[in-house]
Amino acid sequence: MTLSLRVMDGKRFIRFLIAPLCLIGITVIFFHILALGAVKTLPDSLSGLLEEVRKPQLKDREGRVITVTYANRWNSGSYAPLHQIPDMIKRLFILSEDKRFYSHHGVDWLARFHALVQNLLALRSHRGGSTITEQVVRMIHPRPRSLWSRYLEGCEARMLEQKHTKADIFEFYLNQVPYAANRRGIVQASLYYFNRSPETLTLNEMIALVVLVRAPSYYDPYKEKSRLQGPMKALAKMLLNQQLLPKEAFTSVASNNLILEKPVHGGDVSHFARFVRQTTNNPPSKAMGVIGTTIDLSLQARVSALMEKLLHTLAEKKATNGACLVANHETGEILAWVSGSAASGEKSGRHIDWVTSPRQPGSSLKPFLYALAMEKGWSAAHAIEDAPLSHAVGRGLHSYHNYSRVHYGWVTLREALGNSLNIPAVKAIRFVGCGAYLERLREIGFKSLDKSADFYGEGLALGSGEVTLLEMVQAYSALANQGIFRPLRVTQQNGQEPHPPYREKAVYSEETASLIGNILADPNARKLEFGGNGLLNFPVETAVKTGTSTDYRDSWAVGYNYRYVVGVWMGNADAQPTKGVTGSMGPALLLRSVFAELNRNQDTRPLFISPKLVRREVGRNGDDPKDSSIPRFEWFQKGSEPQAEGGISRQGNAPLRWIRPVNGLEMAMDPRIPDEKEAFMFEIGGASDTDSVTWILDGNSLTTSAGSHCRWFLTRGAHELQVRVESTDGMVRRATDAIRFVVK
Repeated sequence: MTLSLRVMDGKRFIRFLIAPLCLIGITVIFFHILALGAVKTLPDSLSGLLEEVRKPQLKDREGRVITVTYANRWNSGSYAPLHQIPDMIKRLFILSEDKRFYSHHGVDWLARFHALVQNLLALRSHRGGSTITEQVVRMIHPRPRSLWSRYLEGCEARMLEQKHTKADIFEFYLNQVPYAANRRGIVQASLYYFNRSPETLTLNEMIALVVLVRAPSYYDPYKEKSRLQGPMKALAKMLLNQQLLPKEAFTSVASNNLILEKPVHGGDVSHFARFVRQTTNNPPSKAMGVIGTTIDLSLQARVSALMEKLLHTLAEKKATNGACLVANHETGEILAWVSGSAASGEKSGRHIDWVTSPRQPGSSLKPFLYALAMEKGWSAAHAIEDAPLSHAVGRGLHSYHNYSRVHYGWVTLREALGNSLNIPAVKAIRFVGCGAYLERLREIGFKSLDKSADFYGEGLALGSGEVTLLEMVQAYSALANQGIFRPLRVTQQNGQEPHPPYREKAVYSEETASLIGNILADPNARKLEFGGNGLLNFPVETAVKTGTSTDYRDSWAVGYNYRYVVGVWMGNADAQPTKGVTGSMGPALLLRSVFAELNRNQDTRPLFISPKLVRREVGRNGDDPKDSSIPRFEWFQKGSEPQAEGGISRQGNAPLRWIRPVNGLEMAMDPRIPDEKEAFMFEIGGASDTDSVTWILDGNSLTTSAGSHCRWFLTRGAHELQVRVESTDGMVRRATDAIRFVVK
């Protein structure tokens, strides 16, 4: 009887258990079905998910990655294949994050149970027990932290391991695991904390990287280094127990002697990176993954800082944008590419690459004009008259003037270029021809000058076209490189070529190129406008030229020494005028500072001067009676030097031509000036100071003057003007047919 009752009780007990177990089973199945419906699609290929990551990286000349961005969801700048990651780092991550990674199928139930016990004992969420696979799922499909999310992550982890190998999952994890400051992956973290790549880290530093992934913000050593000591010591103890760490190494780790070093910040290199990707032919395959560039991140950082500081200083003068390009003219490599703004917001122009944006160059193009004039027969001692000059614009008259509004009379080509005088430059372009000058500019890389010579006219001598800073520095490199032009390079010579293909050609003779540099580096050549001592006189011999466009919209400074060429532009994104910022005031300051950085700890030398040139005395210094006995010397090409002292050529034998008035000119008398005092200056070109010029107005002889000018008091009406020129040898020449003009 008793036995029968016991059997009956056992059956009742079983029936009592079956019902809840069935209910639990049904519930589990129900939630599992819900989970299967809630899980998200996983990528068929992790490499496909990381297509952006596997884009070729751009590295500077020292091998540092320059195309790193921390705003993306994925690590798109620093990706390391699993076989390149140090074995010790991989062992440490497995030991710390997922001991049974290679044996489970996505979920480690033992680790979850152990974490649950620890959390219950601590009465708080202390550990999660997530496997590396589950952490990868969480990266791909972020969810709010909850029990339901943990269940879904477990389901997706099993699915992920069915699609991908352990190696693929582990590689993804090591390259995408989050750290502080938006860094992802051990490569970015290694650079962020220690400024070195993972394979160069000490064991102490590797352990720190592993511990940091547990709570990157809390353990951040830049905030509080001591917080890392306990977890690092615990992980080192695990290594010691598994005989993976010698006792002496454990002592070192326990001391937590971490030396942090922030990485070199090269400023904004996005514009340079974009240019490289757009112009590099046949980029390396994804297997290679690297494009080696010529940029120097350390120099880029220093130039960026100098630019930012100067732009903030000039902000009150309404100069908010700037660019600086640094190149080695011996190798043709670009070393720094800075484009910046002192302003912020959409209208700041930060998104514009000012290195490749055309702007008016002002006088910074003049060295190429005078170089062509030398190629066509002028010398550095050639004399040009700096006197009032006008030309016709429609029925009106445009007058040229120098920056200082001062005219210096007869000057040498050296003085005209050194002082950046405008009127001699106009006479130089008349000598060489606008078409020939434009063609030469295009030969040295000024592709932005794509209009006709008639479109630019004589204003091309004064910088009326628009060119880019890249074109400017590239062209000056030809002068620095003994007249040899070659496109500047942005990639290292490893089988990749910039577009257009890398080639070189002689555009100026060695003698001309070195003589232009000698003039631009000569403090005495620029005394008239810039003074004898000033900002443009560099400690190391440097050829320097500045330029300022109309209304101070653009200011430039370009220079080169024995090795480097540097160009600077400043202005505004909206082309508004600055408040008087000139090339010698703004850009020249930065130019001087950049060359100081370039020359630091260098064995410098003077500029090259061609051995084919000869130095001859050309006269005495008559500017100051005290110095009248000091001889003046000049460089000449062999065979063209003067045979006697003071042999400077002038334009006295040039063809006669009208300068003003021009045929068809219409003038209006100014009612504010008494009629009897209002005068106009007649002028012809080609007459010397010793010529006798007879001015014939309306058929009557007006006056006879010595030289090319005649002052005439205006009278209303239509007029006809002729001249008769008699030279000292008695030869009579007629200027042109009579010209007609009207005074209203």
